[in-house]
Amino acid sequence: MTLRELKPGQQGRVTSVGTSGSMKRRIMDMGVTPGVEIKVIKVAPLGDPIEVNVRGYELSLRKDEAAQIVVEA
Repeated sequence: MTLRELKPGQQGRVTSVGTSGSMKRRIMDMGVTPGVEIKVIKVAPLGDPIEVNVRGYELSLRKDEAAQIVVEA
């Protein structure tokens, strides 16, 4: 499943970041790397952005970025 599929309050462990190039590098530079726990805090009414908690800080991701992050619940 992807991060985009998680509902507010749910969490999972990142297994991979599926995109490539500059988007993958940007996501990984923000601390979203394989093995890290990530929790969805809230999702905007139209689904964009998604606010998550990763490595002790809050981060906002666009839904297309969240769709590239594979997690296991």
